[in-house]
Amino acid sequence: MSMEWNRLYANQRTGEPLTTPGVDAPRTDFQRDFDRLIFSSPFRRLQNKTQVFPLPGSVFVHNRLTHSLEVASIGRTLGKLVGKALVERHIESFSVADADFYRFDLSNVVAAACLAHDIGNPAFGHSGEKALSQFFLDREADLKPHFSAAEWSDLIEFEGNANAIRVLTNAWQGRLEGGYRLTYPTIAAIAKYPCESTRTDKKRLAQKKYGFFQSEKETFVQIAQHLGMRQLSATPFMSFARHPFVFLVEAADDICYRIIDLEDAHRLGILSYDTVKELLFQLFSESEKEKVAANLTQMGDKNEEIAYLRSKSLNHLTNACANAFLENEHSLLSGTLEDSLIDLIADDLLQPLREIENISVKEIYNHPSVIEIEMAGFEVMNDLLSKVVPALVKSPEQRSSRDKKLFLLIPNQYKNGINAPTAYQRVQCGLDYVSGMTDLYAMEIYRKWKGIQVPGF
Repeated sequence: MSMEWNRLYANQRTGEPLTTPGVDAPRTDFQRDFDRLIFSSPFRRLQNKTQVFPLPGSVFVHNRLTHSLEVASIGRTLGKLVGKALVERHIESFSVADADFYRFDLSNVVAAACLAHDIGNPAFGHSGEKALSQFFLDREADLKPHFSAAEWSDLIEFEGNANAIRVLTNAWQGRLEGGYRLTYPTIAAIAKYPCESTRTDKKRLAQKKYGFFQSEKETFVQIAQHLGMRQLSATPFMSFARHPFVFLVEAADDICYRIIDLEDAHRLGILSYDTVKELLFQLFSESEKEKVAANLTQMGDKNEEIAYLRSKSLNHLTNACANAFLENEHSLLSGTLEDSLIDLIADDLLQPLREIENISVKEIYNHPSVIEIEMAGFEVMNDLLSKVVPALVKSPEQRSSRDKKLFLLIPNQYKNGINAPTAYQRVQCGLDYVSGMTDLYAMEIYRKWKGIQVPGF
């Protein structure tokens, strides 16, 4: 059964009864999603989380926050292009409400989801995720007996995508039910892998990783069923086809990191001006190259020239991904599309992108400064978890005086799980705390708890 455009959006929010906004409301429900995220603490903390390169000294490269803002900008444009085209294509079958949503609000949903797509990622880039997973793998004999098979599966493959759903929907201590109470389509548009950890399948795009923890399973299933997402496997182990909006969020992310990481590498002197210029030039047609080259000669600043090439490249790829979405409408709705949009663009753009990716892996993602951050992340995250998790696995009556002192240091917003009835719920409290840390805060706590930095000494 195919998904339907008129069911794939709704203004229902997590934790709230369905309400109808007033006629004179200054913002739509989906604009409110964007604003709630902009003003949220987890989003603000992204400014001090590593994107690729170490957080800046004198050269300001991208962090998770600036990356997310740029992804949201691309996502908004993708939503505008696709929404306008869908209305034109289905004008006879769309209701007035359908047309209004796709013409005016799809862009807001995609932009909001783009803002939040990395909000569940821990400190120290992707190595932070790996460090959290490795902690449990290294202690399997001691820890695994405390958890169900599904719970253990969550812990040994900690997934930032699933954690984003938790961050946005969980009722932290002192918060209302439903967390940030975003609309269902915004939550669904974040879920690149709408399945639980026991249903991952590397051969399927939507199941390469997982998208929700056991703790948020009920919430996500409710969202997916309300929006008419195609269910791929039955209870008790759930998986769904991707919501079509996810492909736009993913495309915005793919476009940004593939191009903007080159710009950062140039600013840091990792890649030469000539190398980056040549890589980006390949994204233009022969007729465009002449005009672009003429403009470059009038600029005279190499950083600004690369920024200009970056801007033109982003525009090309955004339009190409919007076209790929529209060309694959049927497979998007049937839940059978097994390629990301950026892999479906024309060969004259795809081949240069693959060359950019190869250079990035070799020269950027394996640069010593990047590897050093990853190594530090493993050490810091492992040490913090080694203090927190063993204390939380114990039931309250088994805890030592040291355990109780440790819990006094955990911020109040995470304390509602410390005395939860199951080990999984208690350990999630510790993971919420550690995964929510910024790079600098994690380093600060690491030094204090190791006795390297002690107040008053």
